[in-house]
Amino acid sequence: MSRSGSHNFRKIRSVILTAMLSFVSLACMKTNLTAQTAVEADTPGLSDIEFTVTEASEWTALFKRNTGWIGADGIFSIPLNGKRHHSGDPASETAFIFSDTLIGEISDGNLQPGWSMVNNTIAYLKGTRPVADSIRFEWSTDNNNRPISLFTPGLPSADEGDYYWLGDGFVNTELDSSIYIFAYRMRNLDPDQEWSFAEMSTDLIVLPKNSTVPFSEQRQIETPLRFKEGGFGAGILVNTDAGGAPRPDGFIYVYGVRNQEKNLMIARVLPEDFENFDAWRFWDGDGWSTDIERVKNVVSRVSHELSVTPLPDGRYALVFTRDTLSPVVGMRLAPTPYGPFGPIIEVYETDVMEQNNIIAYNAKAHPSLSAPGELLISYNVNAFDFMNEISKDPNLYRPRFIRLKFR
Repeated sequence: MSRSGSHNFRKIRSVILTAMLSFVSLACMKTNLTAQTAVEADTPGLSDIEFTVTEASEWTALFKRNTGWIGADGIFSIPLNGKRHHSGDPASETAFIFSDTLIGEISDGNLQPGWSMVNNTIAYLKGTRPVADSIRFEWSTDNNNRPISLFTPGLPSADEGDYYWLGDGFVNTELDSSIYIFAYRMRNLDPDQEWSFAEMSTDLIVLPKNSTVPFSEQRQIETPLRFKEGGFGAGILVNTDAGGAPRPDGFIYVYGVRNQEKNLMIARVLPEDFENFDAWRFWDGDGWSTDIERVKNVVSRVSHELSVTPLPDGRYALVFTRDTLSPVVGMRLAPTPYGPFGPIIEVYETDVMEQNNIIAYNAKAHPSLSAPGELLISYNVNAFDFMNEISKDPNLYRPRFIRLKFR
């Protein structure tokens, strides 16, 4: 394994440790789920919904690859036409952004020597169907043509060796259609300690319209949107007419997560004010406060990455992995983008965690790729003993997909 691969392996294990510490109480044994199961007290109108769930095997297969990009976590989707909700446009293009990414070759089911890992990569899909010939994966390379991360912290506050894990992103049609991506600047504090890492800041990466790899024109902005115990960027709802929202109120909603209980926080801002942090407002339970310190913990037991999506019936669906790391994809319903959110509805339980060391985490919906009346949902798969498990199954480390269809 290359030196960069070893460095990134420590970070993968750090992510897993963070998730482990967030457990409230997790039973990994498979339970019998019905299509409509709430694990908390019933809330009228927020716990009743009819749906069916199937595996979206064609989407899962799209990310099973044997050369170049062969695995990653993260997978936020950004429709480049700005329509975060299904537009039905077959000519549309979607950017997928990933965090820690495995790059190499798989031959005869074996990971070949010379593989490496980088902190972030991107893929582009033409259209809204999972067609292998329609997707391409890209990353940067150094002077020796070795893979390197697309986005590396370059702000004055960054130290050499800092790196970015990516949050959600969107096309801001009110600011020259630039792409805004949340980026968590991470630092390994002690090179001899695998668990020694810290989030130093929550930054924004801004890509001008029509930017291409290696994104030499990118801008980086350090934001005031980070707490000691968490920050914003876990999910974005573009609730605007330009974004294709069915009931637009003109705001960009940005969701954050903090504390070991994985409490959800909510902020909002007009798209034209996205870089003006004095214009941001934070949900305090009664209204929208100018003071970030008054932001309320709305619900708990969500995941570091999640989504909030308007449904055809007027409600909003918060999709996440229960407790960040578990076999259960959960959903909470709300009448508005900021709640109140109902009890957890268990919509799916993956069996991957029945295997020793294998974990599932960070479920989220991809509404721009979902057919009307459905939600396409991804979740990530990794392993506690990464090196051992990836040698046994090199295709392990990649997203899986399910399809939630509302009746």
